[in-house]
Amino acid sequence: MSIITLTTDYGLKDHFVGALKGKILSEYSDAVIVDISHYIDPFNTAEASYIVSASYNSFPKGTVHIIGVDLEANKENQHIVMQWNDHFFIAADNGILSMLSQKIIPQKIVTITIHDRLHSEATDLDVFVKVACHIAKGGALSVIGKEINSLKQVTDLQVIVSEDATELKGNVIYIDHLGNVVTNISKKQFLEYSKGRAYEITFKRTVIKTILPYYSAIATSDKYPVKYYEGEKMAIFNEAGFLEIAIFRSNPLTVGSASTLLGLNYRDLVSITFKN
Repeated sequence: MSIITLTTDYGLKDHFVGALKGKILSEYSDAVIVDISHYIDPFNTAEASYIVSASYNSFPKGTVHIIGVDLEANKENQHIVMQWNDHFFIAADNGILSMLSQKIIPQKIVTITIHDRLHSEATDLDVFVKVACHIAKGGALSVIGKEINSLKQVTDLQVIVSEDATELKGNVIYIDHLGNVVTNISKKQFLEYSKGRAYEITFKRTVIKTILPYYSAIATSDKYPVKYYEGEKMAIFNEAGFLEIAIFRSNPLTVGSASTLLGLNYRDLVSITFKN
């Protein structure tokens, strides 16, 4: 079984996703195609990277992941394939894959060089399909590209550590359908710098002093039912391992969410300060 996943900013109103699947099946009829998301905000590479990082490890090793976000090849962004954690990721070198790998050295990176082998009207997506099917069939990366040593590094939306290691400054990188706000501060970074110290999470003049292990852990007293805590702000590390700000059991369609009630939006600053 060869799995090819799709993550794009195409949405589902237009024909693009269906046509993409048709091209894959025309090239490799035995492929198993799985949609991760087609609702990435247009050209939002940070959001694409988060969605893929949160989901790829649920698939078997050897899975091929097509990332169709800001994929046009130009003088700044070449097409690449990254083999990392025994998965294959096909994307433009626009920062998506450097955010995904988080400075962990990939097994192999190649810049795709097959463009001139395709027909004259081939699109960037045709290139991705050809490469994905080649890899899914067991083809070698050396056939479709030239090995390179590094990825384009993003210069923004990076967690900043203060010189005295008492503060982590991160940013909002994703807001889910419940309005929960995900930051780029990882649990790994938090544990590395917290060293058991007390801490405060601050944003928009709001302070949270505890990161809970799971949502319903907010119900700290046996005197009150869980429902009593609905609407309270909270923080957890989500399943993907990133700091998430939420409103407990809040319905974004009726009473609002962490994003709307706390005023948090994409790229907004969220800090963790450790107490000496």
